[in-house]
Amino acid sequence: MQALAFFLIAALGEIFGCYTFWVWLRLGKSILWIVPGVLALIVFAFALTKVKASNAGRVYAAYGGVYILSSLVWLWLAEGVKPDKYDLLGVTICLLGTVVILFSHHR
Repeated sequence: MQALAFFLIAALGEIFGCYTFWVWLRLGKSILWIVPGVLALIVFAFALTKVKASNAGRVYAAYGGVYILSSLVWLWLAEGVKPDKYDLLGVTICLLGTVVILFSHHR
């Protein structure tokens, strides 16, 4: 459960941090948007270091499913686009991979 909490914190930090660059570069907003974005990306990186696993690459791989789920929630809540059945099927497959990777290795 602790890993899931850190993955969710990391996902929020990564999505928000990257979104600030999107706002600046794609929506033509002020470059100052990236200041909170960089801070959010620091939170993202820090949160991933808190997940207990034997290797960094394994943490990053397991995180991928949570990131995809969080991105679809962002799509729905922040951008007003409801995920379709293919989005939901894809994220389900990815979350199964996350569970396999995270819980099948000794720590």
